[in-house]
Amino acid sequence: MTNPAERLVDLLDLERIELDIFRGRSPDESLQRVFGGQVAGQALVAAGRTTDGQRPVHSLHAYFLRPGRPGVPIVYQVERIRDGRSFTTRRVVAIQQGRTIFNLTASFHSAEPGIEQQLPMPDVPGPEGLPTLADEVRTHLGTLPEAFARMERRQPFDIRYVERLRWTDEELKGAEPRSAVWMRAVGPLGDDPLVHTCALTYASDMMLLDAVRVPVEPLWGPRGFDMASLDHAMWFHRPFRTDEWFLYEQESPVATGGRGLARGRIYDRAGRLLVSVVQEGLFRPLRPAEGTADDG
Repeated sequence: MTNPAERLVDLLDLERIELDIFRGRSPDESLQRVFGGQVAGQALVAAGRTTDGQRPVHSLHAYFLRPGRPGVPIVYQVERIRDGRSFTTRRVVAIQQGRTIFNLTASFHSAEPGIEQQLPMPDVPGPEGLPTLADEVRTHLGTLPEAFARMERRQPFDIRYVERLRWTDEELKGAEPRSAVWMRAVGPLGDDPLVHTCALTYASDMMLLDAVRVPVEPLWGPRGFDMASLDHAMWFHRPFRTDEWFLYEQESPVATGGRGLARGRIYDRAGRLLVSVVQEGLFRPLRPAEGTADDG
């Protein structure tokens, strides 16, 4: 398969090796550690596969405990916490080479009527007139580096920043800890709602911590910090398709003590609030003599 969207669907298609035990692939890529969104998305697939499929996910809460090794399969063990009249709860532990690297609790809820209200979507330009991320890089550098081109060919999402990227320290002056992007899968993801939910979970971890970095350093280029996701929470408010455009608005209310907190809101083109996201990340200044954030 050459389509990155198809590869994402395949990545989320776990192998069942026992009643509540699944195995997921971890691509052998030139990464320091397994991408956290991959582990979260696969864990949510495992949780969903142990339900009757009639109740959509309404929330998840997760902790990243250890870095995963690229190229090594990950085993997901599911515990059936509760099957109630309206809610279903599952706990998932992700294990790699005998060590727990991640855990997740997910709750599923039967659809029911209720009050309808939300904060409005910010007034931003639509995605069609915005440059792609590759175009932004070409404009700044005059060419597209091969390493970035390889990443772009593997990227399962079309990403378009609402505001022009800042590339210099001068451009960072006065920047608020906010960011916003339009995103969608680069190809169709099928009609299984669980696949769309897990694909969005994958995407939600891609750039949420950017909001913490905006006032400090350019989002693309050499990094001055080693970053690692610590925990991740999502609330799913309405049905959606991840292969249609959605706006991912992010902000960081605080960064202190080597950690940064980021909040995200995901809207569809009609302005409906689909998902709320919160994540905390570890931020350590890079020093040649020190290890990485994974040492913690």
